[in-house]
Amino acid sequence: MTMDNTNVNHPPHYNTGDIECIDAIRAAVSGLSGFEGFCAGNAIKYIWRYKHKNGVQDIDKAIWYLERLKGVKESRPG
Repeated sequence: MTMDNTNVNHPPHYNTGDIECIDAIRAAVSGLSGFEGFCAGNAIKYIWRYKHKNGVQDIDKAIWYLERLKGVKESRPG
């Protein structure tokens, strides 16, 4: 029995437009490391999908990650 993994490998809420979300995140966080890259990537993910998945909840999640990213940058600028 073959299982359709579309919702795992290429979920529709991450595949709107000309580029898949994961590819955009990879490009955006290039050069970042650790927690900084993690927070930036997650913020992008939630902004990317808010119109197609959880609306305001995803915007709130993006803000949550941006606040953590801001904290990282304020504690060690550069």
